[in-house]
Amino acid sequence: MTGALAPIKPLTALDRCDRCGAQAYIRATLPVGGELLFCAHHGRQHVAVLRDKGAEIQDESARLSESPATAPDGER
Repeated sequence: MTGALAPIKPLTALDRCDRCGAQAYIRATLPVGGELLFCAHHGRQHVAVLRDKGAEIQDESARLSESPATAPDGER
């Protein structure tokens, strides 16, 4: 083991909230190993406690407010 951190992989539409099954936008990597995935709603409920317990938080919930990319003219 080198001590280097593994690259963080982006969350995809296949990643689902462990609480309700909705699309996950927040990943909590636990200090003892393993991870929890949450939708934005459940992530907001649990992220503070998880962070206090030493979890590394990857929060991609800002993607919810992004405008979708538009197709170039002629591709609609």
